[in-house]
Amino acid sequence: MFFPEVIEMSVPRFWRRIHSLYRLEGNKCSKCKTLYFPERNRCIKCNSNEMEPFFYSGYGKVVSYSWVYTPPKGFKSSIPYCLSIIELDEGPRLTTQIVAVDQDEVSIDMPVEFAFRKISSEGEEGVITYGFKFRPKGYPNHKKKKK
Repeated sequence: MFFPEVIEMSVPRFWRRIHSLYRLEGNKCSKCKTLYFPERNRCIKCNSNEMEPFFYSGYGKVVSYSWVYTPPKGFKSSIPYCLSIIELDEGPRLTTQIVAVDQDEVSIDMPVEFAFRKISSEGEEGVITYGFKFRPKGYPNHKKKKK
């Protein structure tokens, strides 16, 4: 989930899901070892409810992508941006934004990594929402300033 101001989420639900939004934590079926992201209460493969936490590496590859030019409410200042389906190295796929790229730099099978980023804020003194996005693998945390 990376459009919190567009898709309304109750405070209790947000706090229950915070570990998956901030750490890429999903879960794994204890019986058949199937991985899930976001987490599930029951395995859809073997119907077991014996699930255990699983922390993903944060690495994956681009499976599909599209550049967004007509954004939803609250994201007009961010256009254009790259929306992508990422396949994590461990297998699950998720929809997320790719940051720190120009349009000609994104490609299918491009290696990417987890990036913890600001998603939105409610004014100058309001709540700041953080979550995950992805960036090219090996991208430095801070670009050097040009002289």
